[in-house]
Amino acid sequence: MAYAATAGGMNVAAPAAPGVLALQRALVWLVGASGAIVFIEPSPYEIATLLATVAFFATGLRLRLVLMPLVLALVLLNVGYTISAIPLLDQSEVASWIATSWYMAVTVVFFAMVTSEDTEARLDMLRRGLVVGAMIASLSAIAGYFNLVPGGHDLLTLYERARGTFKDPNVLGAFLILPALFALQSVVSDKLAKAFRNAFAFGIMSLAILLAFSRAAWGGLILTSAFMLALMVLTSRTNAQRSRIIVMAIVAVVLGLALIAVLLSFDSVAEMFKQRASFDQSYDEGRFGRFGRHILGAEMALDLPFGIGPLQFHRFFPEDTHNSYLNAFMSGGWLSGVCYPALVFTTVIMGFRHIFVRVPWQRAYLAVFSAFVGTVGESFVIDTDHWRHFWMMLGAMWGMIAAAQAYKITSGEDASSA
Repeated sequence: MAYAATAGGMNVAAPAAPGVLALQRALVWLVGASGAIVFIEPSPYEIATLLATVAFFATGLRLRLVLMPLVLALVLLNVGYTISAIPLLDQSEVASWIATSWYMAVTVVFFAMVTSEDTEARLDMLRRGLVVGAMIASLSAIAGYFNLVPGGHDLLTLYERARGTFKDPNVLGAFLILPALFALQSVVSDKLAKAFRNAFAFGIMSLAILLAFSRAAWGGLILTSAFMLALMVLTSRTNAQRSRIIVMAIVAVVLGLALIAVLLSFDSVAEMFKQRASFDQSYDEGRFGRFGRHILGAEMALDLPFGIGPLQFHRFFPEDTHNSYLNAFMSGGWLSGVCYPALVFTTVIMGFRHIFVRVPWQRAYLAVFSAFVGTVGESFVIDTDHWRHFWMMLGAMWGMIAAAQAYKITSGEDASSA
């Protein structure tokens, strides 16, 4: 708590009492940690976010002008959803879906406002909270998969895949990627003791991702790790830093392959791995398979300015869209269909433009940006539009970008300084 009261004084909008700063940063930690426990409704994440929102507004929080495009895009996106859902609001699940979408939009603005001030300290507390939550979820998933606790297998797995404290193994795997990237950063950058602790954490999270048997999460962890490490090499200040990152990355790859080899010696793991690693999945193939539905749904969306409404896609096709961009068109018509990808890809473009901006929180920025880009890519093959951690990252991206612009003005640094 002493850290929370004193660290990261830079970028605080207005002087605040140490006790207020400590409370705000502790709440950021709590929100990050609670994000891993979402198998009950309302989840601890919703309660913690609501508590943090009330506390932040009571103790001081402002909406920067640079965040207004974000607010406008989120409002238009949800207006489209709401208009398309009007004929369906008598269905409780549709009404709940709309309410959730508006709630997610509010959390985006909240995270953007929070991370745009006192940025370094709040991001560090968010990182710490996410890592703690990820360890809880990962250990639960591993314990459930290997039946290490009585009754845990039924509670903590689904279809023989680890899900831990999540309802869906796919969401577990996706959530763990950002905390895993934070841990990996420490492994390749920090002193030996801290690097060793985070190497253990990274191994636990990676094992949980493997046991979730989510192909998207497997690929996401590998690609986002490589992307983040490449950015860290490019933004490193010294050759010694670059050399250490490269060497430690090679060591991590070797150890990862060794871990996979050990796990594959278990017949049950090997069989599931073989099944899930195959690209020849029945639900992906054919006219009404995952990718066939994408084409048919896109053709359908061109003729429906108001879409078909939320949660209606399965009435026309065997399964849901499994494509967030297509789902925006189908659930909210052309308005949402245009606003959703515009918001997402505008954030990605702005994110690339701020990679080389020298700010005190650059390391955290690279991890969040890498995980966010990975989720943006994953959104082409799965519905991510109600993933809490996706909207958290979106808000954090806008907050960090706003903070970077303010930092450049106050510090007199050039945007391209490296």
